[in-house]
Formats: sequence, C-alpha cells, structure tokens
Amino acid sequence: MLSKKPCYIFVSGGVLSGLGKGVTAASIAFLLQKRGYTVTPVKCENYLNIDAGLINPIEHGDPFLCEDGTEADMDMGTYEKFLDKNVLRHNFITMGQIYQEVIAKERNFEYAGEDVEAIPYITDEIIRRINDAGKKEDADIVVVELGGTAGEYQNILYYEASRILKIVKKAPVVHVHVSYLPTPAHLGEPKTKPTQLSVKFLQSMGVQPDFIVCRGEKTIDKRRRERLAMFCSVDAENVINNPDDVTAYAVPVTFEEQQFAQKILAMFDLPDKKPAMNQWGKLLERVVESRKKTIEIAIVGKYFATGDYELRDSYAALMDALDHAGWANGVGVKTRWINSARIEKGEEVEKLFDGVSGVIVPIGWGPRGVEGMITAIQFAREQKIPYLGLCYGMQLAVVEYARNVAGLGGANTTECDEKTPFPVIHMNPMQEDNRKRRAYGGTMRLGRWDCRVAEGTIADRAYTKAKAYDKPESNIVGERHRHRYEFNNDYGKKLEGAGLVLSGRSVVENLVEIVELPQSVHPFYLATQYHPEYRSRPLSPHPIFVEFIRACFHD
Repeated sequence: MLSKKPCYIFVSGGVLSGLGKGVTAASIAFLLQKRGYTVTPVKCENYLNIDAGLINPIEHGDPFLCEDGTEADMDMGTYEKFLDKNVLRHNFITMGQIYQEVIAKERNFEYAGEDVEAIPYITDEIIRRINDAGKKEDADIVVVELGGTAGEYQNILYYEASRILKIVKKAPVVHVHVSYLPTPAHLGEPKTKPTQLSVKFLQSMGVQPDFIVCRGEKTIDKRRRERLAMFCSVDAENVINNPDDVTAYAVPVTFEEQQFAQKILAMFDLPDKKPAMNQWGKLLERVVESRKKTIEIAIVGKYFATGDYELRDSYAALMDALDHAGWANGVGVKTRWINSARIEKGEEVEKLFDGVSGVIVPIGWGPRGVEGMITAIQFAREQKIPYLGLCYGMQLAVVEYARNVAGLGGANTTECDEKTPFPVIHMNPMQEDNRKRRAYGGTMRLGRWDCRVAEGTIADRAYTKAKAYDKPESNIVGERHRHRYEFNNDYGKKLEGAGLVLSGRSVVENLVEIVELPQSVHPFYLATQYHPEYRSRPLSPHPIFVEFIRACFHD
C-alpha cells in the first residue's frame, strides 16, 4: 500500500564535482516513473545566487531555461530529457533563495522575536520547499539532488535537512551517494579509498548512505564491493556499478540490470512492477548505430575555456540537442570549437572551417568576439554551408545581412554600438528601464512565448514534418526565450526587400522570432531568436535541429 507521505530519495556526490549526480538522480526518477509512480525531481544548489541567470557559463556551465522562465542549473535539463516533462521554478532551490526567504520572514516578524539561526530555520525552509515541490505535483516520490560534494561547508545545511527529515520528522528517506573510484594507469585497478573518505564525511554529518553508486572508467568487482561494504557500512548488494558508457542515456539500463529501483522500492515497502522501456531501448540502438557515420559541426562562440581547458558544459543544452538530432538522422555529430577571437586576430577562416558540414553561432552577450562571429556567418552564407543561429546567432545574422547584402554599412546591434547608424537589433523598449535601474536578474524576456510561423518556409516544413505545432491550424508553436535585445521592426521591409525571409513572429508583440533564406538561395540558412535547444529531448529531438543536421548530412 502506498504510503500517505511522499517518499524521499536524496542523491549526494563525493570525491569530485561533475560525476553525474544529475544523471543518477534522473535515472532513478526515470525507472520509478516507468513503474507508474509520480516522481518529482528537486535540485538544491549551494550558491547564494537567486538563480543561475547571472552566472558566467564558464563558472558553472550553461544555465538551463525552463518553460516558466526560471534560469536554473543544467541538471534541470537532464531531468526534462529523462522524464520527458517540464520542470519549473519549484524544482530548483538555491541557498540564496533560502536565506532571502528566511531573512524576509524575520524582517516581517514572522518568527515572533526568536533568534533566527541556521538550524532549525534554514533547514526548515529547505524541507518546506522540498515538500512544496512534491505537493505541487502530488508526488509519490521526491528525488532530491544535493549540489556540490560531500565535505564542502556550503552544502552542510542541505545534509542537515535530509537528516532532520529522516530522523526527527520520521519521513521515509533513502540516501544515495554517488562517488568516484579512480583507476590510476600505473596500478590498473579501481581504488576505493576516496569513496571511503567521502562516506566518512557523510557519516560525520549523521547521514548513513543506503546505496553507493560507483562512477569510474571501469566496472568494480566483487572484492571492491566487499571493501566498500566493510568500510562504509553499506550492504554489498547496494553498491551499484555505473562505469563510463557511450551515452548517459544508458545509465537507466545499467541500473535496471542491477535491480536498483526494486531495491529502493523495497526499502520504502512499495510494490514493484516491470517498467515499460521499449522506446528507450530503441533509442540506445540508434545511439550505437549513429557512431558508424559522423559529421563535424563548427560552433563559433566565446564561452569555451577555463584556464587551459575547453568546456562542453558552457553549451550543454546545445550539445545535447545536436546529439538528439544526430541520432534521429542516424549520424554521429562531432563538434569543432572555434573561439571567435581567433577570427578577429586574423586566422584564415577557410582553414578554421575546412571540412565542417555546418556552422552554429549560439547564445552570447556583449561585444567581445562579435566581429569574428559576424565574419563566420558571412562565410557560411557565401560558401553555402548550412547555418543555424541561436539567439545572438540570429541577431548577428541580421547584422551581417544588413551590412553585406542590404547595403546598410555600419549596421549593428546597439548592444555593441549604441551609435550605429543602422540599429537593426535594438533593446526591447520594455527592457530599457531595467537596464537603467541595473535590474538584470530575471528581467529579460524569459520563458515560453508563442510564435506564428509563415507557411512554406524552412521552419514551417520542419515543424509540420515533426507534428510539433502546438496549434497546427494557425502554425503556432511555443518556444523558450532568454534575451534582452530584439530585431528592430523599422528595418523589416528593407531587409525583406533584400531577400531575408522573416519567417516567424511572436503572437503577442509581433517581434521577429525566425529569419531564414530561401532554399533556392542557400541549402539551409535559419536563425531563431528563441532557444530550440532547451526543448530538445532524446525521444523527441527538436525539429529545427533535425532539419539542420539533415541538411549538413545530405549537403
């Protein structure tokens, strides 16, 4: 009989960041959802930011944009892709939100004169928000991912909240600890000591993990399971293998083979049933099959490097969307990162783009590297290389076309040149006041907005083929936005007269959402003000990306 209370699964991480806690949490939620349970994911972040919108993507990866406009951690995108449902503001918690709420209540005398301390007031607020997330979705099970790594001072209060929820409030709680077992090349065997020490940190906070998920290059053997069981006080059968695989989407299958979900349900005294995973199995077959043929896409941006290393996470949603579209087309997608500053420094564009099948200019902010991006867009247009522009990539495509085709020399976006003679991209008038007040956080045009797509265009054919219109009778589709600058409608007729197709406009404000060139002029040239990458999922890749990859593959 299902418990009247929701059950809670806390997922923590050990040894190092970036292990895959989000994938673990999403995979557990996926397996439980496939068994008929209503599952709500919650991500708890350590930082004092209210959301992820103002964080440099190099520092913390690409913020994920939710349907309701929440700018969240990219693990929220992982939840959407695995669970095939939208996650919203209540699924995302930051320590900044928690402190802001507690301090506001204290100022309003809601604590009746009590001295407000971290425990119980901060921990109570954490628990309240986790409970609210479960209530909003009438969840049977709430899967809570704890940000950071065990042993950091920033996340101690989240661990305290999980402990209080289980020990004090007597809620049904299971704790899953994801840890790393390195395999040093000179030794050739996975080492358990880092995980042992990580679990010691947990135990020192009064938290005993029920499961240990072992990440690493190799599968752990019976001996390593037994050592972890002995030193971490975890049943050997609850030490779960999770070695590197061809794709993160294989993790649910890996867990299912070890009866991970069944073991969790047994701890909650909840019934089990066989999950429906046929579609997921076919997806993994397509992933493997696509590795036989590959194409290379150039991504021209500026948020690539941290020190001497380049980051995939800066454009995480984009990379996922390319993978999804590649699998749908039966082709693997490799990426060539091109920092636009290299173009500005005079490197030959022909050499930088030699052999690529397509070009993408993604999201970006500010003037740095912009002229390099514009040069790359011009090269893709003139050389008839399939081009996809996303947000800034759409704005700069308009700038390039205005300068080099429409005869508007010196055209620019006012984000880069406020004195440009032809401001073909300008700040949305509704945003001017925000800028003057330096009100940047959460003040952009955010979240889902409806767009009407012109019939017979590339965008229309893509949405129609995928049956992706929300209102097919009127060619309306809802897409996610995250921007402050817009196409300047004063230049619409001039650019259309020069051959640019304005193929999508917002239903509410009549803002230009999509620009493209006819396929009689260019095999695939399309750019969107919105972000199709945030709505792409492995079983339903975004049609814009599917058609872009098809053009690259068959060009």
